[in-house]
Amino acid sequence: MNTTWLDELERGLEERLTAFLKENPYQELLLREQHQKDHHFNLLSQRQKLQKEAKQQRQQLLELATNVREWRARSKRAKKAGALVLADRADQHVAELMEQGRQLWSDLDQLGNRFKDVEQRLCALSQKSNRDHSTLEEDWTSFEAQQELEELKRKHSPRA
Repeated sequence: MNTTWLDELERGLEERLTAFLKENPYQELLLREQHQKDHHFNLLSQRQKLQKEAKQQRQQLLELATNVREWRARSKRAKKAGALVLADRADQHVAELMEQGRQLWSDLDQLGNRFKDVEQRLCALSQKSNRDHSTLEEDWTSFEAQQELEELKRKHSPRA
């Protein structure tokens, strides 16, 4: 397979970077630290996005629950008045809303799993860093993340 000029250029630049980093180990350390900071920032951003998404889904579930209650009451009222066709249509609508709710719960569960994965990767990244001490701010962020994770677990666990 023929190599293109772009492949050759890339290989040459890679060789130069490797040689530079061998001659300047401190720069290599800085590069690694920057890569780790970027990765940490990306994980924090993902976590924030997942938290926002979970909040929206919880709100949708609450609205859906309100709709289910309203339509059940309407169905009951229609049955009481003898409008059985209307009551059946309302019951069918309730069943559709319930299916939407099951799907939202499933989505929220998957979201919780993705959140847990991001949290585990953040923990692993934090453990990997060679800091001797942590700051109060870092401890507080970790505490908040753990609290959010527990809240997500509590919110999407099936209720008896």
